[in-house]
Amino acid sequence: MANLAVSPGTSHRLYFFEKFGITERLLERCLGEALAAGGDFADLYFESVTSTVLGVDEQIVKSASQGASAGCGIRVLSGERTGYAYTDNLSSDRLLHAARTAALIASGPAKQTVQGFTETQGANLYPVPVGGFDLDLAARLELIVRADRAARAFDPRIVQVRANYSEELRRILIAASDGAFASDTQPLCRLNVSVIAKDGTISTRGSAGGGGRAGLEQFAGSKSPEHLACEAARGAILQLGAVPAPAGEMQVVLGPGWPGVLLHEAVGHGLEADFNRKKTSAFTGLIGQSVASSKVTVVDNGTMVGRRGSLNVDDEGSATQETVLIENGVLKGYLTDKLSARLTGTANTGSGRRESYQCIPMPRMTNTYMLAGDDAPEDILRSVKRGLYAVNFGGGQVDITNGKFVFSASEAYLIEDGKVTAPVKDATLIGNGPEALKYVSMVGNDLKLDEGIGTCGKDGQSVPVGVGMPTIKLDRMTVGGTGR
Repeated sequence: MANLAVSPGTSHRLYFFEKFGITERLLERCLGEALAAGGDFADLYFESVTSTVLGVDEQIVKSASQGASAGCGIRVLSGERTGYAYTDNLSSDRLLHAARTAALIASGPAKQTVQGFTETQGANLYPVPVGGFDLDLAARLELIVRADRAARAFDPRIVQVRANYSEELRRILIAASDGAFASDTQPLCRLNVSVIAKDGTISTRGSAGGGGRAGLEQFAGSKSPEHLACEAARGAILQLGAVPAPAGEMQVVLGPGWPGVLLHEAVGHGLEADFNRKKTSAFTGLIGQSVASSKVTVVDNGTMVGRRGSLNVDDEGSATQETVLIENGVLKGYLTDKLSARLTGTANTGSGRRESYQCIPMPRMTNTYMLAGDDAPEDILRSVKRGLYAVNFGGGQVDITNGKFVFSASEAYLIEDGKVTAPVKDATLIGNGPEALKYVSMVGNDLKLDEGIGTCGKDGQSVPVGVGMPTIKLDRMTVGGTGR
């Protein structure tokens, strides 16, 4: 097996060999059993995760847990069919049994498995200590205590504070019948603060968070407990004085950063190859055609250092990359994994992701964002006679088949005669993803990525992602509200 000797910063390659007794011979035997009944391709996905979660509620530590899990998922592909089995017991007997179970989906002449592997040389986007995270719970607890303290000090109308810290260290090993071999050690941390503000009979909520693929050192500056707590408190206090959002079609300005979640949901999912292969996406068959304003360029980039959605290798052992999805308004391609790339005759973009060893991989986004334009944000706002300025978003719903979406804005303002005026409440944005992007008339020069809080759900699986965009202006969008 190639390049398995220990070298500085790469000891994760031997983790499963040393801890669980996995050998190259066992990998080959499992792949052989998986393909014994036929099938076109088989792979093994080993995973070991350690995690820590801490929570403070009303100045009391209400939750504290640490856990560990390990297992292996074995997949067999036969045409468009997938056989999958997994085990949380990494003994050779259980692995071979899982391989035979996955093989039941296939039929036909037996395939010979690869003899030897070629290691994928991924990037080094998130170096971690050889021993992984230390277990100094006091330092982690101090983060959420500081957040609680700062939120309460922001304003006496803050009546409830919750702060949570979570981290995990995920180790993976992938071996496949096409000769692919890859391993990685993936750190991930997140700090969240949520508050409730009350003034008389009116109560409002605010939240903020940050994180990424790094250790405790990242929680400084814009991700410090104090900054995140003040942002959560500011949002809640702001809503106490908000007026009802107007309703109807109007110009809408989206702020930079987290509003990119609208792009992720309304457009990004529709550009994943499995939906397009099955012809269930609003973007099916539109490669090479104009799907947005010429000012719009959208990329998915899994190679950004330390970002929440970044990966050295995807969950099929392929190196991640930067993929241009929409360029100057023209649809350039889709996000693919090995299965969709093989079935559609297109290149693999390294976008195969899964929640855990219990799940099959599928095409997923990593860090998805719109590139910056040439317009100054203040000029964008000045150009609006009457409209809505949406700075932050809460939940939303999207129908992949037709692109229709509904999003709630957790922080938004009226724009009147080119000036940002009163904050509004209960504003929703209603539209169609492919259509909405055609009305983008101005794109700011202030591209910003989110603070590292995104989690994306698809077919029951959740994975960490990043989003972003610059300030943009849409000439037409339907706003739902109760005001005038």
